[in-house]
Amino acid sequence: MNKEMVGKIFGCIVLGAIITVIGVVAMVMTALNAQGRVYCLLVAVTTFVFIIYIIGQMFAPQKSRLWNRALFVYFLFCTLPVAGYEISSYYHNSIPVVSEAEVDLEQYKPFGAGSKIQKLDRPATLSLQSDLPKIDGATALYPLYASFVQAVYPKKDYDLYDSEVMVSKTPKAYENLLDGKVDVIFAAAPSEEQLLAAKEKGVELKLTPIGREAFVFFVHAENPVQGLTTKQIQDIYAGDIISWDEVGGSYEVIRAFQRPENSGSQTMLQKIMGDKELMTAPQEDVVTGMGGIIEQTANYKNYSNAIGYSFLFYATEMVRNGSIRLLAIDGVTPNKETIKSRAYPFAAEFYAVTAGTDNPNVEKLIEWILSPQGQELVEKTGYIPVK
Repeated sequence: MNKEMVGKIFGCIVLGAIITVIGVVAMVMTALNAQGRVYCLLVAVTTFVFIIYIIGQMFAPQKSRLWNRALFVYFLFCTLPVAGYEISSYYHNSIPVVSEAEVDLEQYKPFGAGSKIQKLDRPATLSLQSDLPKIDGATALYPLYASFVQAVYPKKDYDLYDSEVMVSKTPKAYENLLDGKVDVIFAAAPSEEQLLAAKEKGVELKLTPIGREAFVFFVHAENPVQGLTTKQIQDIYAGDIISWDEVGGSYEVIRAFQRPENSGSQTMLQKIMGDKELMTAPQEDVVTGMGGIIEQTANYKNYSNAIGYSFLFYATEMVRNGSIRLLAIDGVTPNKETIKSRAYPFAAEFYAVTAGTDNPNVEKLIEWILSPQGQELVEKTGYIPVK
């Protein structure tokens, strides 16, 4: 082999290496943002094989058809998995998600044009014009406390995330309350972690029940399972029951989604579990702003084998996902009648929670919420009054 041929080969190898590195880096960036680590590997291999194929075309004898065919087949088998991954990703992304991202909270803002919140048909017996209590709370309860605001607060624009009336979701709402950033939050009962945080800050939480709601479990609408017992729920989320055929369904592995820690619904599930330990929740890779990957609890994805949970009003009125079906628990279907009669086993109060605020209007607001007018709005919104 002469020096010229060696130089060409060396040059092609260096060029190929450079192209491969560039291709791998580019595909890693793409793959991380697409949450597809396997995709990254497959594309890197495909890029490398393609480069080898080009080199083979340049230096292999013209009559070496076996070489060309072998590389072509190898290239094809590397390309097919990539195509398969893309098709799988498209299918995955097309499946409905039940998450807070589905709900446009702007449509529930007080005093908004065409707002969906419920209104009184007469003036409220309480009117606040100054020293407005700063409010925060759970997403599912925003339509309710927004209706309170519409009734007793002055008319103006209340920004969802920076005003006297915010909706930061349960975990952040409790943080804001304990830090003194808000006067009252509307949420489910605090988790053990939130109670511990209050104790560490020397803060005493006061929980005033203002309504009742059902904690519900749901599955894909075509899942043949119509209901579960409390024990079956516990066994599913402990990992003791792993297939739907163990509870009367088809032979599919159960994909049991969970909610983020300290959310109202996750706290409720932990209470239902009692002494049973929760299994690890399905995770999803999320790209951080610094370019790294973190793992967080995956939102409910409506696969045929999935099960998830939320509160009745949120799942049926705010999300309105027609492809899910609520499960009966211990033979009782969740609805207003079974919540009111307490026949449904997973019914619970939700609260106006305070932490020693000195705002003089907080007690007035809570007293009004427990009055006939306030409880009327609780019922009109879709919850069960406590009075």
